Amino acid sequence: MTDPAAAVAELRALLEVEEIDTDLFRGGASEERPGRVFGGLVVAQALAAAARDLAGSDRQAHSLHAYFLRAGDTTRPIIYRVLRDFDGGSFANRRVVAMQGGKPILNLAASFHRREDGFAHAAAMPQVPLPEQCPDLVTALAATGQKFPQAMLDRLAAFEIRPGPPAVQGSDTPHQFLWFKLAAPIDSDEVLRRVVLTYASDFALVSTAILPHSKAIFSPGMQVASLDHAVWFHSTPPVDDWLLYAMDSPWAGHARGFARGALYDRAGTLVASVAQEGLCRAVPTQEPTA
Repeated sequence: MTDPAAAVAELRALLEVEEIDTDLFRGGASEERPGRVFGGLVVAQALAAAARDLAGSDRQAHSLHAYFLRAGDTTRPIIYRVLRDFDGGSFANRRVVAMQGGKPILNLAASFHRREDGFAHAAAMPQVPLPEQCPDLVTALAATGQKFPQAMLDRLAAFEIRPGPPAVQGSDTPHQFLWFKLAAPIDSDEVLRRVVLTYASDFALVSTAILPHSKAIFSPGMQVASLDHAVWFHSTPPVDDWLLYAMDSPWAGHARGFARGALYDRAGTLVASVAQEGLCRAVPTQEPTA
């Protein structure tokens, strides 16, 4: 059984990027075996690189927008080049290009805002079962018969995840939810908490677009990949306490699916909003030969 504190420490180390020159950073390889890099990791490391020169300032990331261009290789480090596009009195903007083998695999733009007071309102948290009333991830997967790749389960080792039942009723918008938190406390600043949330915001979101179509994300014949990803931070997320991730998908078509997410803390405060479009392509499966 994985030690939760060790898993969280490993995740923290993975999300830290090494400065190798001015505005040039390196993220370590994520796995020893070959595979496709988890999209949430690339976006999270890119945000960490974008925020580096603003550390200690009064400006925190309030939004990011990323496009996935190529699949990354888990066995190789990723290089992040940061462009300081704008530094104003209230806002700063950074662009990041993530590269492997001399080719870009992701483009990200992030905006940072100094804390200000202003008008405030927020959507209410949906009424769903509490985390104590939901099964853990392993139990939930066993109940549905879904098989997750071991590499995916390894990526989740630093989190405690409790999914609720998905809801697809007639022509209603498909939606699902899960509760998650880091499996052990983390001593971190506002930047790292946003980076951790960015990593977790790629959990399950695009799968919401597949719910009405009698397919699972890892079903044979399904090709699913994130195309773009956007996060808006409304406050610093308490990632080592329970967060509700409520997801819905208002549209799918043309081999793409669009999904939205809202993240609430346990008190019901909306801490972040997410949007993502993903490739949802059904490909012919090869029949076994006699």
